[in-house]
Amino acid sequence: MSADRSLYKRNPAERVFVNRSLRLEKITHFGFDMDYTLVQYKAPDMEYLAFNMAVQRLVDTGYPEEIKSFKYDPIFPVRGLWFEFQFGNLLKVDGFGNILGGIHGLRFLKNHEIEEMYPNKYLPLSDSRVYVLNTLFNMPETHLICQLIDFFDKHPHYSMLTDKTGVKGGEVMMSYKSIFQDLRRVIDWVHVESTMKKQVMENPEKYVIRDERAPRFLSQLREHGKKTFLLTNSDWTYTNVMMKFILGDDWKTYFNIIVVDSCKPRWFAEGTVFREVNTDTGSYKLGIHTGPLREGVVYSGGSCDAFQKMMKCRGKEVLYVGDHIFGDVLRSKKSRGWRTFLVVPELVNELTVWTDSKPLFDEMGHMESTLADIYKNLDGASRHKPVVKDIVDKIRKLTNQMDEEYGCLGSLFRTGGRTTFFASQVERYADVYASSCYNLVHYPSFYYFRAPMKCMPHELTVDHAHTLRSRSNTLERQQSVGQQVRGWNKKTLNDQETFCHEEEEDEDQTNSSSSDGEATKRERTKSGSDASSNAGDISTEPPHQDVVTPAPAFVEHTA
Repeated sequence: MSADRSLYKRNPAERVFVNRSLRLEKITHFGFDMDYTLVQYKAPDMEYLAFNMAVQRLVDTGYPEEIKSFKYDPIFPVRGLWFEFQFGNLLKVDGFGNILGGIHGLRFLKNHEIEEMYPNKYLPLSDSRVYVLNTLFNMPETHLICQLIDFFDKHPHYSMLTDKTGVKGGEVMMSYKSIFQDLRRVIDWVHVESTMKKQVMENPEKYVIRDERAPRFLSQLREHGKKTFLLTNSDWTYTNVMMKFILGDDWKTYFNIIVVDSCKPRWFAEGTVFREVNTDTGSYKLGIHTGPLREGVVYSGGSCDAFQKMMKCRGKEVLYVGDHIFGDVLRSKKSRGWRTFLVVPELVNELTVWTDSKPLFDEMGHMESTLADIYKNLDGASRHKPVVKDIVDKIRKLTNQMDEEYGCLGSLFRTGGRTTFFASQVERYADVYASSCYNLVHYPSFYYFRAPMKCMPHELTVDHAHTLRSRSNTLERQQSVGQQVRGWNKKTLNDQETFCHEEEEDEDQTNSSSSDGEATKRERTKSGSDASSNAGDISTEPPHQDVVTPAPAFVEHTA
């Protein structure tokens, strides 16, 4: 049998990708968001609907009738972009705030323009200057804000302000920030107060994907003894129609607990009033619910603290599945230590381009090799600089071609060889991610999602078979380090102790899982938050005066 047997990998379309190792058998509670998670919307039909309603609302609130000619183009927007208020630019940045590219209106910014507005092509993330367009619901407004800015910049009755922060026409001045704020209010109106949800409910076949794996997946979880709960910001009426469409009239039987109007991400912090919902009228029942949680009953609001005490679960025992990088994944991970599964529908297109564009990637690799060969025999004593302009230009051209394959604004995860802010958030806060939560149906309930080794450049570019040349006996010393450490461990540690304890801790928890729980009954402290700014991080607000934290309770099965 060959020693270099290739690693088995599932079909990419059905695969779950891993950032941090996860044992499914350790997960006792599976939580799900609804929109773009359990309920998958059809693109671009949903975006067309939201875009057109937003344009009409802008006109109704005073914007020119001419903007009715705006059309949504699905190849234009991409998630994860930053809208910068001062100059009205849409920016693509990396995880550190370095600007990878930008567009003003419908005109791409040149490097020198970006440098003039943002010294060193760097912009720190600040709520006072940046809005991160991170969600799938942001796609229509990403394209619409560009068309609005382009419209006013080119309108004969308006001229750009001298400081390039907006436009002026007669006695009317509009900053790019005010235009964006108008659009934000309109988008919120579309999703909350307009007839958009009503249109979706009346014609779900047009807007919602009915995935045949949905009932099978949720049934399998219940059959394997997992607790399941639905936690959505949508109201009861909308939730009921959507879930009936994908699961049938008995959809509530697939969940132990159902919570609507949860107000995430606030739900993961101080929370809101916890009430029972009258499923006949959609109204809330009088008073605050403090009793046990019951299956088949629908609840509204609440908080994560109260929920965990009622469900008797620890953070690491919960896997929460959602599409919102901030509201679902970042807050549940940072605030509560839940394990996280991010749904990224764009992965289908990303992987299609990644595989179909193999010739471009191969040519890029060839150019990189050619460039390396030119410098191969040069060192500090070399005086003649080689001419590499043609090769560098070719690499730049190939990079642009690869980005264009994804869409007008490139890939969700990268620009050339550099990863985006969105990619850094996924890597940091999503333990696992996939194009659909239903991809889990292709894995057994005890599956071990093993994260690939994270390699740094010095590890990626140095082959294991390579022998380092040394001026001393460093190599001989390194060959004996392992034996020296093992000898040191024998003298100072017992057989159960090790510095690298993550896997051992997991095994201990597995072995005690069948006990009465006393061995693992430890208080979990709140995950430490980073001092650095993160997209959408919100300040801590005082708890709502009506929020209560009930004593631990049990889940009561109704007859």
